[in-house]
Amino acid sequence: MIPMQHLDISFVSDVACPWCAIGLASLQQALGRVKGEIDTTVHVEPFELNPDMGPEGSDLVSYISRKYRRTPEQIAQVQAMIRERGAEVGFTFGPRKHVWNTLNAHRMLHWAGLEGRAVPLKSALLQAYHGEGRNPGDPRVLEELAGEVGLDRARAKAIAEGNEYESDVRARERHWLEMGVSGVPFVVVDGKYAIEGAQTPEAYERALRQIAKESKAA
Repeated sequence: MIPMQHLDISFVSDVACPWCAIGLASLQQALGRVKGEIDTTVHVEPFELNPDMGPEGSDLVSYISRKYRRTPEQIAQVQAMIRERGAEVGFTFGPRKHVWNTLNAHRMLHWAGLEGRAVPLKSALLQAYHGEGRNPGDPRVLEELAGEVGLDRARAKAIAEGNEYESDVRARERHWLEMGVSGVPFVVVDGKYAIEGAQTPEAYERALRQIAKESKAA
């Protein structure tokens, strides 16, 4: 039997990014389509869109207006487009009026990665934040979601209430900034093939098949 081509996938993203929710849902659909043909390992990597935001967060409309110089009408138009794109890949965006700091979420995701549960926790965090408007930095939310994806709740509680893995998250964030990543989602395959932005499942599938073909030929 000929062994399947293996691809190592880094999904660089932020819980606060709605396009990352779309991108992850699309990527997962693409991975389902190539299953049995291409073997993959997905690593969840951190990127903070709002690294200087305080724990109290900010009103969504006023924050986006300041950061991106958009009017409330423009923001509403973009949100409508995001909801439409999300629906196409099975992700439902709910009403969300607040932006939160995501460092605690990234710390928890780092630990989840060590336990092999980063992808399901990432999906749960994106749903909680963009679907339900919950604070992904709240220790109670983190403990609950960690337990739901099969992680030890007591350990999760200790991590959420402390600062464990912060230096690891900072190091990974610096790595991606030094690699030139300035926006997310950003997918890196085998450390050298980059796929920028929230692509459709079809686009991810095509890219993965092409990369696997090139890697096999090499």
